[in-house]
Amino acid sequence: MPQFHVLIPCAGSGSRMQSQLPKQYLPLNGLPLLRHAIDCFESMEAIASIHVVISANDQHWQTELISDCDKTNVIIAGGDTRASTVLNGLSYLLTQVAPEDWVLVHDAARPGITADLVKALIDISDTDSCGGLLALPLADTLKRSDQCSRSIDTVSRAQLWMAQTPQMFRLGDLYGALTDNIHRQPTDEAQAMEWAGFQPQLVLGDLRNLKVTYPKDLSIVAALLHNLQPTQGSADDTI
Repeated sequence: MPQFHVLIPCAGSGSRMQSQLPKQYLPLNGLPLLRHAIDCFESMEAIASIHVVISANDQHWQTELISDCDKTNVIIAGGDTRASTVLNGLSYLLTQVAPEDWVLVHDAARPGITADLVKALIDISDTDSCGGLLALPLADTLKRSDQCSRSIDTVSRAQLWMAQTPQMFRLGDLYGALTDNIHRQPTDEAQAMEWAGFQPQLVLGDLRNLKVTYPKDLSIVAALLHNLQPTQGSADDTI
């Protein structure tokens, strides 16, 4: 029976966070953002292994971050882009597990992922051989601007979704799709699969699974986690 593995690309610098510390290591609730994601997957019996891909020149990685983790290991194979980092990680996985196994690629800077969301994604493997991704239907009105930031058009939001992670595909399929399309610089794994002719399933995600990209996002995620987990401290003292 195919197993489920997690790949977390963790080689980015997070320049938009305006922080000297890469965003995957920024503290939230006393733990690095990355560790929140790892803990979710570590807690799930369905997940067989977790692989964090870092750069060879990562000056901030500390082995202690995963010293008490049973399923997690580190791959030193970071690339110049997210797509190349993922591809390098997949190449390693192919030496360890079967190409028919499922791989869930997750952003290190999405600390709000939950076991329920991951299970909803895993559950589609029973009926969908392609795989899929967590996503949210677009709720806001979309505007197209000119070069002077003036609104020139309203874009229909019908059938538009905001992609999240994890994004789950067969290891062999995703490796092939990324290998064939890496030159096109896909922005996520689903785009590479779409270019390869697949139609990934969209699985309802959650606002709490927000990706931390800008400085204000850290406070937003802290507030979301606090509101949904009232036993934790306040948003002010969790960052």
